[in-house]
Amino acid sequence: MTPDTHPTFHDAYPAVLRRVLTNPDHEISTRNNPAVEVLDVSYRIADPRQRVPYLLKRPINLAYNWGELLWYMSGRDDVDMIAYYAPVMRTWTPDGKTLTGTAYGRRLFVPGRDGRTQWQRVMDLLEKDPDSKRGVLAIFDADELAIDDNPDMSCTLGAHMLLRDGTLHMTCYMRANDSYLGMPSDVFTFTTLQELAANLLGARLGHYTHHVGSMHVNSWDQEKVRGLLSEVDDIDYQPPNYRFPIMPADRCMESIRLVIQEEEALRLNQVQHTPKSVAHTGLAWYWQQVLLVLEAYRQIKHTSEPVNGDVLDVLHPGYRWLIQQRWPDRMPEEAA
Repeated sequence: MTPDTHPTFHDAYPAVLRRVLTNPDHEISTRNNPAVEVLDVSYRIADPRQRVPYLLKRPINLAYNWGELLWYMSGRDDVDMIAYYAPVMRTWTPDGKTLTGTAYGRRLFVPGRDGRTQWQRVMDLLEKDPDSKRGVLAIFDADELAIDDNPDMSCTLGAHMLLRDGTLHMTCYMRANDSYLGMPSDVFTFTTLQELAANLLGARLGHYTHHVGSMHVNSWDQEKVRGLLSEVDDIDYQPPNYRFPIMPADRCMESIRLVIQEEEALRLNQVQHTPKSVAHTGLAWYWQQVLLVLEAYRQIKHTSEPVNGDVLDVLHPGYRWLIQQRWPDRMPEEAA
């Protein structure tokens, strides 16, 4: 049976939140986390490139989304990199240094015994056998259950890529999903990886499907969800008409490797970027925009001054809107 289909994630996000909050299957409390829950939630996004909700009541941290993706693609499991974007994640580490379940990149982008990453194995498989049903990126590890008090267990079981008639579809399977806080970053990551894979395979971007065993809203977020739903229910509500940019098909992996290097220098406050300096990197406009998002975040984290207006002025309008809504107190007067 085909799941409910939404044009974009902006459309799917409030629909899922509404279902969980207003008509839950269960009220649960596990590990002292009370929540309302719906079992076996599935939905499909027709255009997975449109992977961001533009909501005043839920301003997305776009720097975190890009930082998390780069953390994965670096194959890292250290908490320092990802906690720069989300300090709360330091509370998830059992040893103060590494993350286990959340560090999907260790499973996806670290070479195995054959010298290839799991990601590369799937790319190789689909190139040789486009009709294969075996294009699975496995994430959840059964050994995670061997630790009774594991503070950081993988929420994602895996992702399945299906190349059909020259179009790449992806399905993500999750054991559990925090629909308010976690789902936007999960969808962002996997749809971006889907677009990347489609480029590497010379395929069109197909639909993205999201399956979750336990879709839930934690009790401390329920009032925020009500506020979000009241925003979209307002008779005067008009969502911003932004379209997420298209990832260029050429030099994808080379560009990502360079962006990973630049991200580290920005995170450590070793460099400062301007529109001119990112142009000199030789990166395509798409990847220059990622660096400028990370530069804006560097200014927010490492300085007390407003974000430089020259950086904001050249950002993609949707990116600029997200940054302005997330950090209104750090905007220059002319952008306020």
